Amino acid sequence: MVRFVTVLLAAALATAAQAQTNNKAELVKRGDYLVNGLLTCGNCHTPKGPTGDIKDKAFSGGLSWDEPPFKVTAPNITQDRETGIGAWSDADIKKLMRTGIKPNGTPAAMIMPSSFYQVMTERDLDAVVAYLRTLKPIKNTVPAPVYKVPQVHPPFPGGEKPFTEAMMGDKVKKGFYIVTIAHCMECHTPMGPRGRDFVNDLGKGGFEFPGPWGKSVSRNITSSKTKGIGAWSDAEIKRAITQGVSKDGSKLKPPMGYHYYATMTADDVDAVVAYLRTVPAKE
Repeated sequence: MVRFVTVLLAAALATAAQAQTNNKAELVKRGDYLVNGLLTCGNCHTPKGPTGDIKDKAFSGGLSWDEPPFKVTAPNITQDRETGIGAWSDADIKKLMRTGIKPNGTPAAMIMPSSFYQVMTERDLDAVVAYLRTLKPIKNTVPAPVYKVPQVHPPFPGGEKPFTEAMMGDKVKKGFYIVTIAHCMECHTPMGPRGRDFVNDLGKGGFEFPGPWGKSVSRNITSSKTKGIGAWSDAEIKRAITQGVSKDGSKLKPPMGYHYYATMTADDVDAVVAYLRTVPAKE
């Protein structure tokens, strides 16, 4: 009898261990989908060469900005314990993602889209952390940030609290969630004297991006039929998102992350289109 119970207990423990392993694998897979897709983390945190991302230095520190509010370089987010985030706890990473506050209590620069990550579900946040833990450590020190004004991360309207998995059953809500964590409106809402007005100018476009490509200007992605994408077909919107091709067939310029969005599932792209159809027209 004792032997029988021991066998049952061993089997139960083995089953639980396997379930835990499977769950971790699923988290890492989801994190890969998010970090290398929707969140476009490499767009900032991976150094760039003449042909794009330097893959063997992925996530070791990337783009630099010298703007009125700050002078910063996207930090090393590999598992290197000295120059990356290898010594951070899971809670440290989650706090930075959600609040923009580093483990030492200082804020990240406002260009870090923590404002848009406050809506992230608990499982997606766990997935991002699980994937980041798999990144190979790369030793690379980036310049210390210089803050010229206080750095704040106010929540994106409608995304003040984490979504639940149950909310994803509504296609428009799911689309809002995806557009928010992908921080689309960070680029597609113009910058005013007091920052971006997400209430009155949401999706209006007009933000300028100078770079090796010359200058690109984010377009209006509201439902306006004349200035926005209201007259575009669903297929045309999907092509722009995942292939970087506009309605007229012209190629979109960086930093639009269409090569990241190309990994999106058909269901996720459908949800994004459903949400964009609801964005009030702005002329």
